[in-house]
Amino acid sequence: MKIILSHPTGNANVRAVAQGLNEAETLSGFYTAIASFPGDWLDRVSGIGALAEIKRRQFHPALQARTKFYPWFETGRLLASKLHLSKLTRHEQGMFSVDAVYRQHDKWVARNLKSQAGSTAYTAVYAYEDGARYSFNEAKRLNIPCYYDLPIGYWRTARRLLKQEIEKWPEWASTLTGFKDSDTKLGYKDEELQLADHIFVASSFTAKTLADFNGRLAPVTVIPYGFPAVEPRSDYNSNGKLRVLFVGGLSQRKGIANLFAAAGELADFVDLTVVGRKASNDCAALDNALNKHKWIPSLPHADILKLMRTQDVLVFPSLFEGFGLVITEAMSQGLTVITTDRTAGPDLITNGENGLLIEAGSTQAITLALENLINDRRRIRLMGRAAQETASKRTWHVYGQELARAIATLNRK
Repeated sequence: MKIILSHPTGNANVRAVAQGLNEAETLSGFYTAIASFPGDWLDRVSGIGALAEIKRRQFHPALQARTKFYPWFETGRLLASKLHLSKLTRHEQGMFSVDAVYRQHDKWVARNLKSQAGSTAYTAVYAYEDGARYSFNEAKRLNIPCYYDLPIGYWRTARRLLKQEIEKWPEWASTLTGFKDSDTKLGYKDEELQLADHIFVASSFTAKTLADFNGRLAPVTVIPYGFPAVEPRSDYNSNGKLRVLFVGGLSQRKGIANLFAAAGELADFVDLTVVGRKASNDCAALDNALNKHKWIPSLPHADILKLMRTQDVLVFPSLFEGFGLVITEAMSQGLTVITTDRTAGPDLITNGENGLLIEAGSTQAITLALENLINDRRRIRLMGRAAQETASKRTWHVYGQELARAIATLNRK
């Protein structure tokens, strides 16, 4: 078994999959947009300010021989974003939109599959949502398996659940950008799912959302993502206001209207810090809420982890989340996490032991959870330490190994 792994940007979970497959000696090729390796020319030029983004696309040197890259559209997207050329990156329509990057990358992978037809270099394709349609269709023509990774829940479920939020919080409706997806894009998502021979998801919640698919699907396997490295901490706050952190996109999909309402009720007892970019620049309710708290639009990943070590609690009240990497990041840094049943929280957290699970969409649940911690600071320290113990047992390396073994098992059947 030799597998082509395809993803244009190479997120943390993709990196772990690539390394897991490579260690298992089943990786035929890792197809991405921009790839740098220690000491190569891209690594050297990444020290130039305008090219610093390349640092985020650096991969383990063991992958270098198997990595192929197609940089043109992703480079165009990055440059257009830097130059604020919004027409070029406009949702779905822009030449360098995220949709265009995924679509063109997928077409490139399909062309490579076609050119290698009859070769024994590969026997399966592993691709991700919005970037699998063309490569999967070519794989079907070549009669090789298609493994699909769905990183966020099924779109029909998202619309069903989030439509309720528009009715409950109409002033936050502009932040629910998922409703902008065209029927064509949604149809492509369904086509990708139908082409898959096996579906991988990172949370039980994501798996449950596929029940809304209109038709039969391939089997689904849940493999939760890994945790970053644990960083020891001892500065738990036993006095003063509770230091509460939120990290994520500023959209009601993340439940931030509920969080701001809870923070308002507890204004005398909590300090709320918010890290994340606005999902919309046309939401007065969001602007008003941000003016009342500390807001940091963006931080490098290392600085986010550093900030986490200065906080007491992470509240991540998402209403629809495929996983929620911020949960594992916070737990690894010793934070008590409050999150909902519509994230990976139930797969990672034992309620009351290494974090707190609450009902999604409930301001009252957030308020009550924070009040309990305000009144019993000792629990923050105990749950934070238990969270780090959980994190230490499930690294990104473990995730990559588990996924590689799962694929190997499929191929033995």
